[in-house]
Amino acid sequence: MKLIRKSTCTVYNTDALSLFRTMDSGSVDLICTDPPYRITSRGSTGTMGGMFKDELSRKGKIFKFNDIHIRDWISEAYRVLKDDAHFYVMTNNTNLLSFLDCIRVSSFDFVKCLIWEKTNKIAGRFYMDCFEYIIMCRKGKQRCINEPSTPSLLKVPLKKYKVNGVIQHPTEKPIELMEILIRNSSNKGDLVCDPFVGIGTTALASKKLGRNFIGCDIDMDYYKIVEKRLREL
Repeated sequence: MKLIRKSTCTVYNTDALSLFRTMDSGSVDLICTDPPYRITSRGSTGTMGGMFKDELSRKGKIFKFNDIHIRDWISEAYRVLKDDAHFYVMTNNTNLLSFLDCIRVSSFDFVKCLIWEKTNKIAGRFYMDCFEYIIMCRKGKQRCINEPSTPSLLKVPLKKYKVNGVIQHPTEKPIELMEILIRNSSNKGDLVCDPFVGIGTTALASKKLGRNFIGCDIDMDYYKIVEKRLREL
């Protein structure tokens, strides 16, 4: 299990369940993640610049490692999270009901769905998608966010990390978006966890806001990008 450690930011090249099993119960102040999930089956001619690989996208997949489902890891997420803390998980139309069903039978309490409005549009047969859901849950008592005036519709432009003009991750979220969630549901010095770190957006946002961070990604290519981005901090 490879490891990146930069100051108070720790990222492993491993899978989510393996990471969780190394962590103590009640050790995390916030979980904020955008896990891999299924998409509507499509060809490779969408608006994501050809980043969908034909053999995967026709099966409703983006990543070679996106067979894990929220039901497989939600109980571990609950265990490592502190009491009276928040849990954010992102998803799309295809998976919303499935995610909510898993949350309903879990120990988490559903708070609400936030909407991230992005600037790009994804072609489809039934209108063009231009937003994603952010499901907000809590463990334990109700806890007010730090900035209650924040709207539930988060309008944040989509920005992609590129190397030599090439997008490095097809579903990367903006650092600014993750900053909103982290700033509202944690405090400086708290520990933020993302078990599906991708190319490091949540890690970078946490560091920028003075939070500690722990996370992982199973994909070695993405792990190497996280290593590079953290080195450049």
